[in-house]
Amino acid sequence: MPSRIAPEPILLDDAAAAALLPPRPARGHKGTFGKLLVIAGSVDYAGAALLVCTAAGRAGAGLVTLATPESLQPLFAAKVVEATTLALPEDDVEEVDPEEALARIMDHDHDALVVGPGLKPSLSMTELIRDLLAPDEDGEPLPAVLDAEALRSLATVDGWAGEVAARCVLTPHVGEFLRLRAADGHDPEEHGDLVFDDARRLAAARDAAREWGQVVVLKGARTVIADRDGRAAVSPFENPALASGGTGDVLAGTIGALLAQGLGTFEAAQLGVYLHGAAGEAVRARLGDAGLLASDLLPELPLARRRLAALAGAASGAAGRGRGAAGRGRGTAGRASGARKPPATR
Repeated sequence: MPSRIAPEPILLDDAAAAALLPPRPARGHKGTFGKLLVIAGSVDYAGAALLVCTAAGRAGAGLVTLATPESLQPLFAAKVVEATTLALPEDDVEEVDPEEALARIMDHDHDALVVGPGLKPSLSMTELIRDLLAPDEDGEPLPAVLDAEALRSLATVDGWAGEVAARCVLTPHVGEFLRLRAADGHDPEEHGDLVFDDARRLAAARDAAREWGQVVVLKGARTVIADRDGRAAVSPFENPALASGGTGDVLAGTIGALLAQGLGTFEAAQLGVYLHGAAGEAVRARLGDAGLLASDLLPELPLARRRLAALAGAASGAAGRGRGAAGRGRGTAGRASGARKPPATR
């Protein structure tokens, strides 16, 4: 447990999530709502890349581009409809050339990244991921969501956190979390039960976020979101229906879209987790505790966001009416005071 006194965690609910929604100006365009670059997918895990891209669009990103090894670009170009594709140079089939691929990515115009879902494990991919997150001589790297293979790649590098300069949201499940901690020299047993013990989950996520200097989303029932400054939030959702392949890819795309729309890493992670959980609850209400497919979440994401936007609008309207009533009250009081004021004497 951390020795310092940490603030009480935020217990996420509709009101807390609604307050985090990024603005949607009526005259906005695609660029207004963020450009997300997704580095994901392989022959064996093509669905992961497709789920990330579609979730990002459903969560409000203006433009989504899928970057994939050039030998796979025809496969993905035939599958994605709303997203564009970017071919990453290879030095073998499905093996990216790290230097050339990094140059291609850096030349692309984007506001945030999602890295990892469905990528093929390889030394060249690990090198690309490390280079992508390393200090940039032109400034701080763009914010990124790191999931799946990105996390596993980092876990192979001792002291990996010191090499990451980008502001990141890490989205590990418990197994990935423990591998990352082991790469830091921590004994996995020291954390105790990170599946059923909510207090230990909160403490472990906070410790890791502080040591790594990043936002950590420790997935599972009552997902924990922790920031490096000690702040934390806890999701209210415990939904066994979400325990199916691909739901984490949907979460990564949702958080990535919110980063691209300008939210900070802690805010994007909170809102993304809540939208994802709310979408899961909507599907569970129809289908029950089993049988949810990751793709079932996709149409529910904008509906969850619309509901939160209505709540935010109602709260804003009520606040405005309250300010107006207060102003009218002051005016009435002033007139009454003026009526009682005696005439000035010369």
